Amino acid sequence: MSQRVLTTESGAPVADNQNSASAGIGGPLLIQDQHLLEKLARFNRERIPERVVHARGSGAYGHFEVTDDVTDYTHADFLSTVGKRTEVFLRFSTVADSLGGADAVRDPRGFAVKFYTEEGNYDLVGNNTPVFFIKDPIKFPDFIHSQKRDPFSGRQEPDNVWDFWAHSPEATHQVTWLMGDRGIPASYRHMDGFGSHTYQWTNAKGESFFVKYHFKTDQGIRCLTAGEAAKLAGEDPTSHQTDLVQAIERGVYPSWTLHVQLMPVAEAANYRFNPFDVTKVWPHADYPLKRVGRLVLDRNPDNVFAEVEQAAFSPNNFVPGIGPSPDKMLQGRLFAYADAHRYRLGVNHTQLAVNAPKAVPGGAANYGRDGFMASNSQGRDAKNYEPNSYDGPVETGRPLSAPLAVSGHTGTHAAPQHTKDDDFFQAGELYRLMSEEEKQRLVANIAGGLSQVSRNDVIEKNLAHFHAADPEYGKRVEEAVRALRED
Repeated sequence: MSQRVLTTESGAPVADNQNSASAGIGGPLLIQDQHLLEKLARFNRERIPERVVHARGSGAYGHFEVTDDVTDYTHADFLSTVGKRTEVFLRFSTVADSLGGADAVRDPRGFAVKFYTEEGNYDLVGNNTPVFFIKDPIKFPDFIHSQKRDPFSGRQEPDNVWDFWAHSPEATHQVTWLMGDRGIPASYRHMDGFGSHTYQWTNAKGESFFVKYHFKTDQGIRCLTAGEAAKLAGEDPTSHQTDLVQAIERGVYPSWTLHVQLMPVAEAANYRFNPFDVTKVWPHADYPLKRVGRLVLDRNPDNVFAEVEQAAFSPNNFVPGIGPSPDKMLQGRLFAYADAHRYRLGVNHTQLAVNAPKAVPGGAANYGRDGFMASNSQGRDAKNYEPNSYDGPVETGRPLSAPLAVSGHTGTHAAPQHTKDDDFFQAGELYRLMSEEEKQRLVANIAGGLSQVSRNDVIEKNLAHFHAADPEYGKRVEEAVRALRED
């Protein structure tokens, strides 16, 4: 078979790809060398702005198969029949570091799933922890700034990290997760995934339920100690990427079993915890896990940039039968994620193959036109306004989910308090669930970071949080910090 001819961007054949055109042998180069200028100009533009958070990521394709009937709770079509399969793309990521950061670090992991359903794309954007550090999106930019590289030193500063946590007692639960044994997964395959937020399911009768998603790894949980992680990060900074690609290539397909917790809408107001506070969990004793299906990853992307770096997930991509809840952090993300992709990838990023809905032949059917990289040609008679008299797409009049009840006056309000809605109770519960060995590692991990803080008042504020969660917890952290600072 003859080899394909190398061409320029415009399709012209390239005669010489080894030597630039010059004014005589050894002379200066010529501006008329279109091939040289095109290659250099394209090279200068190969990179796009990296994600502000979740920059370092890996991804794979696969499928989700329904194993249990959940039609009493949602009329989402992709969950409508036991045995039904839906193609998915899953992106894993670290949160705080840049695109060049190492995989084996103590950091939450992103767990974002795009379901290519027959009713449009459904994006479930979560983490490998069931809770988060803050409960209101107005604090999110400040939180991320405290965790990212300092504008002066250019590195992550313990002073910034712990100073923010000192002033954000609601972070105590997530800090306990992060500093515990599950803070550094051994690989993306060996960790759970969570929707983290509370969402809404609506069934065919119009009945609504609040829902939390739990993807339980079928490979089992495996984690790294701080020492193991430091060694691995130095030897193979892309360790999680390497593991995922190689596992799939050799036919060892990672999988997760999806379970959900379901709360009838009427029970939310009087539940002992605010069910829309992402710093809290719903104890399984209150709302047991119900199995839904199995997610399997079985195909690596052909091009990491095109399919992982340009993959765009947004929590506002819902399908009929699924919708949002009053979760404040979720409400903020409904705007922020889509806006981040419009900045990073352009307004037409949904036309890229990895993001395009497979439910509609030719791409999304709407009246969006033009902008950078527009490729959704609709034909000469297609209009860019609605309503029209030219058989353009029309609205259905059927809401995706049930309406949420609202009341009261507009303004900035603290979250409503439920009976157990302090910032420390669940952190203490998590601590008391740990074995003695787990507690020792948790305390050592916290003390290792907190002892590096330069201000005593910041240290004292953080110690007060751990004391409030559990007296033993606080005492052990305080003693460990003191010992490290006296050395």
